[in-house]
Amino acid sequence: MAQFINAKEDLVTEAIDGVLAASGGALSRLDGYPHIKVVFRTEWDKSRVALVSGGGSGHEPAHAGFVGKGMLTAAVCGEVFASPSVEAVLAGILAVTGEAGCLLIVKNYTGDRLNFGLAAERARALGRKVEMVVVDDDVALPHLPQPRGVAGTLFVHKIAGALAEEGADLQRVTEAARSVIGKVASIGMSLDTCTIPGSKKEERIGAGKAELGLGIHGEPGVEQVDFSTAMGAMTTVVDKLRDHVGGNTVAIVNNLGSTTPLEMSVLTHGLTASGMVQHLVGPAPMMTSLDMHGFSVSVMEATAEEYAALAAPVAMPAWPGLMQVVEPPVVGLPDGLTPIEPIPSQNDRTRAIIENVADLLISAEGSLNELDAKSGDGDTGSTLATAARALKGNLDKMPLADLTQLFPALGDALSQTMGGSSGVILAIYFNAAGDACANGASVHKALVAGLNRVSQVGGAGVGDRTMVDALAPALEALPDGIAAAAQAARIGADSTASIHRAKAGRAAYVPEENLKGHNDPGAEAVALLFDALAKEMES
Repeated sequence: MAQFINAKEDLVTEAIDGVLAASGGALSRLDGYPHIKVVFRTEWDKSRVALVSGGGSGHEPAHAGFVGKGMLTAAVCGEVFASPSVEAVLAGILAVTGEAGCLLIVKNYTGDRLNFGLAAERARALGRKVEMVVVDDDVALPHLPQPRGVAGTLFVHKIAGALAEEGADLQRVTEAARSVIGKVASIGMSLDTCTIPGSKKEERIGAGKAELGLGIHGEPGVEQVDFSTAMGAMTTVVDKLRDHVGGNTVAIVNNLGSTTPLEMSVLTHGLTASGMVQHLVGPAPMMTSLDMHGFSVSVMEATAEEYAALAAPVAMPAWPGLMQVVEPPVVGLPDGLTPIEPIPSQNDRTRAIIENVADLLISAEGSLNELDAKSGDGDTGSTLATAARALKGNLDKMPLADLTQLFPALGDALSQTMGGSSGVILAIYFNAAGDACANGASVHKALVAGLNRVSQVGGAGVGDRTMVDALAPALEALPDGIAAAAQAARIGADSTASIHRAKAGRAAYVPEENLKGHNDPGAEAVALLFDALAKEMES
């Protein structure tokens, strides 16, 4: 798998340099590359308790992304998924610790415990006041004697960091950190493993499966479960966490690496719908596992003081802030935007035609998407199928017996359910056809009027590689019968395969070689539609 890296051995140091370059001078590092990789606050004056955390890299923005006022004083970075050395941790402690002392926040992995623990001992021998807490928030493996430390560590960073920033002494900061650790529970789920730079990706999670409780280094989880929907995935996670909280619960919704923001928002909706949490941090990538396609949820029942610490503002963009879960206000549409509801009327023949055409578009979803992927974003079939399903479900409200009302009603319905340019084009088309029909035009002339309006507004004509290449010849042949129109539409659609330079639509932005030999998906949909109409009329 290709990755945006240079030399593997320089990956972490170059990444740290990128973080430093983007900090505006807020962050500095120790001169110890490549073995000592310590990022710390530039303006730190050692008058307050220092907070030092870290571990293996690959969890960005943790840990260097949380170095700043109100959170960490320093982050000690190891290589990818490897604990930093004792010397590196000791260097970080000595660089930022004054008379107020230092708290080490360590995730419960053997390498981190040993290296941070020995560094603490050596720092104490040098006269520094150092305390250490170990975060063990992972509840995926309930009988594990040493639970792992995962994204719940961020609760400790933020709450202890807020207290240290206020000037609390080392004992109070340490007690607060331990209190948080005793309450935090986390679990993750992923659809795929992560890709370690320079190594072959492990393919252990099969299609239709998700792994529950895997570690942030890609360690196998407690089990693989069936996966079908985001809501089902979040319900599984919530069920594992519910016994660990009561009221006043705050949750960290963490992106494990490559889950899209759209997916994370859907997952967050599932979490808030469960009623388990009252406040949220995220969704955001906070403690990732390289490119893992997964998420984790960390929960904690917080006191008023802890809520205040979590809500305290910080400058680091990696921390998304604390938000209260509220019922979102829904405001009615402004005057003039609410569509005028047509008066329903019934016509069995018209209803059957619309239903059959809709069924055709639904059945063609996959093939049209595949065709659109050659010249666009691969969603033409889904767009048309979504509109067709909505239209079928709305037929009882349609004025099927009156074309002067039916045409604009179809336009309004399609504009609401299709979205994008396709919905707008068809809305213009059917509204123009309805206007012409209301003014006494025949069905054929009304449909031609709709096409003319679309061409005027959209600027597309025959030869531009759009749906017009099939629709225009079909309407021209329509006076000779629906079979002739269907044949003309098919010829027009097939002709688009030899049009290698689109002049309108999304295909206009696609290289010529991508278009060669492939029909325009919009024109293909028109040809399929006329073919269905011809078969319907013959039956």
